[in-house]
Amino acid sequence: MAFKELTSQAVILYDGWIKDADPRVEDWLLMSSPLPQTVIIGAYIYFVTSLGPKLMENRKPFDLKEIMAFYNLSMVVFSFYMCYEFLMSGWATGYSFRCDIVDYSRSPQAMRMAWTCWLYYFSKFIELLDTIFFVLRKKNSQITFLHVYHHSIMPWTWWFGVKFAAGGLGTFHALINCIVHIIMYTYYGLSALGPAYQKYLWWKKYLTTVQLIQFVMITIHIAQFFFMENCQYQFPVFLYVIWAYGFVFLILFLNFWYHAYTKGHRLPKNSKSKLSENKGH
Repeated sequence: MAFKELTSQAVILYDGWIKDADPRVEDWLLMSSPLPQTVIIGAYIYFVTSLGPKLMENRKPFDLKEIMAFYNLSMVVFSFYMCYEFLMSGWATGYSFRCDIVDYSRSPQAMRMAWTCWLYYFSKFIELLDTIFFVLRKKNSQITFLHVYHHSIMPWTWWFGVKFAAGGLGTFHALINCIVHIIMYTYYGLSALGPAYQKYLWWKKYLTTVQLIQFVMITIHIAQFFFMENCQYQFPVFLYVIWAYGFVFLILFLNFWYHAYTKGHRLPKNSKSKLSENKGH
């Protein structure tokens, strides 16, 4: 009986809460309810952490070089397009980079921003292929907590962003993330093309630096809201979530940087030997 009452209260709370949702996005793919995306993300986590590795355990890794090269270079183009749309729908055409509120009108500019937010949200489901490729290639060591957590939490939280606040200062981190992904998927695309392109990939170490800069910029940009007076941003709770997200990932990536590069766990052998020599001085 208690469970039934709790469920009933949860439904009532959800119905009341959903009334504040943006009606413009109601009929867009995956936006009617958070349940479909929750199922997709749950299935993704189960596959990449359990089912997939078990299925591949006694199989040879798939050769996905051509597919991955196409996928990564396509993501470069897609990320570039989303970056352009974020700029043209606000960040380069009127946003102040301070108290930018959500425009809920159906003006061409406002609808362009809302649609760009949805595109960014949908791109997070496409990016789940990153981990699936790891599974199929039996690169299980790369399926870390940081990787799976990042790919799971982004689409789930962004559903709420698009549903309630598709625009304004809460989208700055999406713009920055698109820029980072242009760089990141360019690297992965070149890497997938084979050994002939390895000489162009000397800047691998700096990918983590770029990601760290990203989270510093996001954290600082959102933090300024807490010191603003009379900023009427419609859903401040999202800003707390974005700030927490940026800060947590800054810590996680700093930890990755420390173990990968300072301690030399992911450096080539010749670099490791140099690092050991330097530590000896």
